[in-house]
Amino acid sequence: MSEMWTTAVAGAAAGLGVAVPLGAMGVLLIQEGMRDRRNAIAAAAAVAVVDLAYAAVATALGPLVASALSGVEAWVRLVSAAVLMVIALRGLWASRSAGAEAGAADGPADGPAAPGGDTGGDTGGPARTFARFAALTLVNPTTALYFAALTTAQGAALRGGAAGTVFVAGVFAASLVWQQLLVAASGFTGARIGARARAWTFRVGFGLVAVYAVKVALPLP
Repeated sequence: MSEMWTTAVAGAAAGLGVAVPLGAMGVLLIQEGMRDRRNAIAAAAAVAVVDLAYAAVATALGPLVASALSGVEAWVRLVSAAVLMVIALRGLWASRSAGAEAGAADGPADGPAAPGGDTGGDTGGPARTFARFAALTLVNPTTALYFAALTTAQGAALRGGAAGTVFVAGVFAASLVWQQLLVAASGFTGARIGARARAWTFRVGFGLVAVYAVKVALPLP
């Protein structure tokens, strides 16, 4: 039970690492929340479902890749850790800009920028909003790369079906809770987020990714 709990916490941390940096999709969620709460809830669920899908595919394939590379597991971990660290440093570097808008346009972990930074006025019902936000999140390769590196490095730990399921559930729960919190907070924060607060979400989220990278790399071969 303690191992499953650890796996669930690891999944939740991974989900937060990909969700917390407030990039284009986070801003669009807040704007949607200012317009229509039902549509915004559907949009937040769409982002979390795509995170779930990427995590599930990566968790299924990661152990297979790790098995194929049996004998060089330590080097696989180092390569995966390097990929995670590059993602983290790229996001942290983007947070250095005072406005952080340039970093969001580069497509940080939670999704790509939309043209004009808005989704328009009449966006349809919850189903159409869900589909639109799922598509916007799905086309960002950074999320897929993040989970691929993470699950390949942890291939042995996620090899069991139960462990993989618990990990993916943790990712989904953390991502969904965070996206829904953004929607709930949209009425208080307004459509625009201050540059300082937004930069801190980059630092916290990508800082977590950097910690993960170090954890994956140790012990060194």
